[in-house]
Amino acid sequence: MSAPAPWDPDTASRRVVFWRHGRTEWNRVGRFQGQQDIALDDDGTRQAAEAAAVLRFLEPDIIVSSDLSRALNTGRALAAETGVAVAQDKRLRETFAGTWEGQTFTQIAEQDAPLLAAWSAGVGSARAGGGETRVDVGRRVAEAVGEAVEGLPAGGTLVAVSHGGAIRAGICALLGLPTESWAVISGVSNCHWSVLQEIPDRHGNSAWHLAQHNVGLDSLPSGPVEG
Repeated sequence: MSAPAPWDPDTASRRVVFWRHGRTEWNRVGRFQGQQDIALDDDGTRQAAEAAAVLRFLEPDIIVSSDLSRALNTGRALAAETGVAVAQDKRLRETFAGTWEGQTFTQIAEQDAPLLAAWSAGVGSARAGGGETRVDVGRRVAEAVGEAVEGLPAGGTLVAVSHGGAIRAGICALLGLPTESWAVISGVSNCHWSVLQEIPDRHGNSAWHLAQHNVGLDSLPSGPVEG
């Protein structure tokens, strides 16, 4: 494994804002959405517009979104505020959750309790509904964000519009946290955001730091933090 590149002041201090989509009807009733393409509900559309009016002050240079409509339409609310077009990347999709998709969390707990417990605890090998592991998701989200960040100017801001579980996994992967500790990072509520800031570590190498997590216009969750 190669040594990390020296910290470069010409590209440092970049910022990644992970923004979760607004609420959907499935969020409201507690269904695991996974990669099902569920639209924003009226509250979710309102949440996206209200959050975008605040996030525009971060002056994003790049907006990249999951191609699922609940994320993409959330991102488009920010595009309308900033004039920055939304790029799409399938790697920012939510966890593919196999047989769990479309089920309520209560149903999943009744039918697949041991796997749900392992997956909820952050066990790296646990496959949601027989689909992806958190490690799978974290790897692809980190790859997508890493590639997008390369297009940022020094001090620039990337907004990545994604999903609750995918954001948590991506943050943990980018921070380089051991898999067994991923559960210490909470999920992200509907239309809330988290911020990673690029600053040098104690060796002078470029590194991501979690500057803000699960920030929103209010302090109350508005849907399950997965999906």
